[in-house]
Order: sequence, then structure tokens, then C-alpha cells
Amino acid sequence: MDILYLLIPLSLVFVAIIAGVFLWAVKSGQFEDMEGPAHRILMDDEFPKPTPESLSSGQNEDVSVR
Repeated sequence: MDILYLLIPLSLVFVAIIAGVFLWAVKSGQFEDMEGPAHRILMDDEFPKPTPESLSSGQNEDVSVR
């Protein structure tokens, strides 16, 4: 029963830390654009990155590597 005197305040501190991190994330704009990354992953790159095979064979010499 004495352990509850430790666990209850410890859990309240833990909940306060989690709430603080969540509020910081909301205020800093972490949840502003929820659909952008999902759409961005489906978009093709304008210039595909060259593969090591194409670089060694001399193909795509004009493509710059970013």
C-alpha cells in the first residue's frame, strides 16, 4: 500500500510531461499538414536518381547526382 504514495505522484508527473510534449507539438505546427507527406510519397521525382549500373556503363552521363 505504501508504494501507491510513490506511484501516484510519479504517474501524475509522467502525464504532465506527456501533456507538455503534446502541447509543444501542437503549438509548433507538427500537425498542420497531415495529408502532404502522404501525397508527396506518391509523386514521382522529376529526375530519377541514376543507379550504380547505369553510372558504370556510361549511360545518363548528363544527369547530375543530387
